[in-house]
Formats: sequence, C-alpha cells, structure tokens
Amino acid sequence: MLGGVKGFISSGLVLGLVGGAAGAADWPMFRGGPALTGTAEGNIAGNLELRWNFKTGGPVKSSAAIVGGRVFVGSDDGNIYALNLTNGAKVWAFKTGGEVASSPLALEGKVFAGSSDGFLYAIDAVSGSLIWKYQTGDRILGAPNWSGGRGAGALAPSLDDKWKGASSPQPSPPEEERERRREQLGRASAQTPEQWGSGVGGRGAGAAAPAPPDTRPSTLCLLVGSYDFKLHCIDAATGRSNWVYETGNYINGAPAVAEGKVVFGGCDGLLHVLGAADGRQQKEIDAGAYVPGSPAVADGRAYLGQYENEVLAMDLKEGKRAWTFHDRDFPYFSSPAVTRDRVVIGGRDKLVHCLRRADGTKLWSFATRGKVDSSPVVCGDKVIAASDDGRLYLISLEGGKELWSYDLGQPIESSPAAAQGRVVIGCDDGGVYCFGEAK
Repeated sequence: MLGGVKGFISSGLVLGLVGGAAGAADWPMFRGGPALTGTAEGNIAGNLELRWNFKTGGPVKSSAAIVGGRVFVGSDDGNIYALNLTNGAKVWAFKTGGEVASSPLALEGKVFAGSSDGFLYAIDAVSGSLIWKYQTGDRILGAPNWSGGRGAGALAPSLDDKWKGASSPQPSPPEEERERRREQLGRASAQTPEQWGSGVGGRGAGAAAPAPPDTRPSTLCLLVGSYDFKLHCIDAATGRSNWVYETGNYINGAPAVAEGKVVFGGCDGLLHVLGAADGRQQKEIDAGAYVPGSPAVADGRAYLGQYENEVLAMDLKEGKRAWTFHDRDFPYFSSPAVTRDRVVIGGRDKLVHCLRRADGTKLWSFATRGKVDSSPVVCGDKVIAASDDGRLYLISLEGGKELWSYDLGQPIESSPAAAQGRVVIGCDDGGVYCFGEAK
C-alpha cells in the first residue's frame, strides 16, 4: 500500500504523520486536544464554500482528525478512511468488523480508533496497515484519548516520566446501589441498548484492575471507554493493557485528560475522576442522570451535559456541582466547547446555547430546525455548529447571530473539525464534507 501512495505524499506530509506531536494548526482528535475543550487555533473565514465531498458506504457519525494534510474519519460502513485534505482523494481505507462511530486520534505516526466490533485499532498513518488491535468486552462508540504517564494532562504530556502502574482495586458498590442507579436511569433506556450486560473481567464497579508496580520509561498510553462498562488504559506502542477501571454501566463518550486527571461520564449517572498515571479513583460525582457525551475540563472544572435536561459545571477538587443550567426539558447529547469565559453546547431542544463560564448564566441561544447532538467548535470569534436539520452553521460567538450556513440535506451527528482554514464534517448521507474560505 505504501508504494502506491509514495508519489502522492510530500516530504512535509510524511514528517507531519511520522513525527511526534501534531502541528499547532492540526486537529488531531475529537474536540481538538486531550482536555476536550473544542477550541481551534486561529480564525475561520466568515464565508465558506464546499471544497470537496467524499462518499463512504454508510452514515458518518465519526468526527474527523486533521493532521499533516490528511483527514482521518470513520464510517458506519465499517471503514476508517484517510483522505487528502486538499482534494478529498482517498489515500487508504482500513476495514473493521463493525460500524465506526468512534472519532480517530492521530498521534505518533499512528491512527487509533474504536469500532462497534469491540476493538480499538492502531493503524499506520501513512500506509493504512494494521499495527495492533485491542479487544474490549463490547462496542466502542467514543473516541480514544491519550496521556503520557505521570505527566499526563497537558496538551503535550512529558514522555520522560516513569509509569507507575495500576492502583489496587477500590471496593465495589453494593448490588442494591447498582440497582438503584439502574432504576433511576431506566426512563432513558430507549436511548441505550436494551440489555445492561455485565462486561467481562475487572474487579467490580469503581475498581482499577491491580497490576504490580512498573518502573519502565513512560510510553504514550491510550484511554478509551467501552460498552463493557470499563475505561481501558492501553500502551500505545504495544496494544497491551496497563489498567482497566470498571464503572456501573455503558461508557458512551470520550474521557477528558487534563491536570493529571482522567474525567468521564457514562450511563451510570456519575462523573468519574481518576488519576491519569495509575487509574486510581479520586472522585465520583453524581451527575443526576446519564451522561451521553464527553466532558470538557478547564481550570479544575468539568463541563458537561446530561440526559435530564441540564448542563453542569463540576468542581473536581471539591467533588460537587459549581453550577447547573436548565432551560427546557430536553436532554444534552452534545459535548461543550469551553473558552476563557464561555461554554457553548447543543441541545435536543434544537438550540445552541452559550453560557457564561463563571456561573452558567445564559448569554444567548441560537435556533436551528433540528436537534443538536453534534458538538460545536469555537474558532476565534465564531462558533461552528451542526444540526439534525442538515445544516452546518457559522455563528457569532459574541452575540449568537448566524453568519453563514450550508444545507447538506441530511441530519448531521458528526462534530466539526477545524484546522488549516478548513472545516471537515461527516453527514448521515455517508459524505465527508470539507469547506474552505470562499474565493
């Protein structure tokens, strides 16, 4: 495969794919970086035009990564694709055993993505060949994230720290407590698979699987949630498990990595806060309902939406809510974008909401004509958002006014990726669309 694309790849592209960290103008993963804040560097033009459209064989719910002049994205046709950012030409396609709603992570010359077949795949970013695959106990819908051991959490975690291994297991909650949570979340069952399942392996909910201390030099590790109830920490080089943390239900979204912590929610209605280096539980915060999306972490707080119609700011040190926003009785499947002073999130009330980050006060709301499960991105003074009404929008961050829109014709569940002056997004019509500044 590599020989067939050599002439297509510039030396700069090869360096971008094989080198260590992604460039500053890249978008290497879901929400742009490990803290999942959904903010892009630079600015985006206020008037865009369609540059290209690549058709896959199924709906594209996955959100793209953009690194080194390539776009990496999954499709419900079971493939993970590498496309040319300039013209949308297919570079390679890797076939998995199930639908790929998981959003790829492009890092260290590899592309990592989960599949509904239950595997996390590591693929060579240049050739598209399999490096390894790691099996979980059920499907993977959320995106993988990464850390670098004890220094995890920064946008460029140190690779020189020492890996400390996994913690001793924490006690499992009593079965009656698990049952209480399931009953509390039962009215949301129509939005999740019918069977609760029990997962495989592990030491019970809230437990990190024990492992002996390990003083090997730190390597990149991957963090991914699965419908087996578990968050898996995997060595990025070898595909071997470092530790596993079990929760009380499915994990839909991606974990955030910031400030030495791993923060994630799921269908158990809890926000889990773990040590990034060892998987040890630091906090377990009641979210009030199941968390379909992913949290964003900034300055000691996690920001997230949940199924019972609330957007929350959680104080991670105190282990409690800092504020709660409730507007109308519609849930939030979108993940928030967090700037210095604002939180922007989509809702199933067909609105994009902008809140004051300090206290959750609503600053504005923007009306679409469909539910907004797609997660907005903030780029400079603009919000990039998409809706089930089939439209991609540019919205003024300051006042919530529409600046531009484009009708793709089918619902959009994928979230925007913004890099190098381009916006890339998937659509339920099976297309991957790329927009650039209008000429």
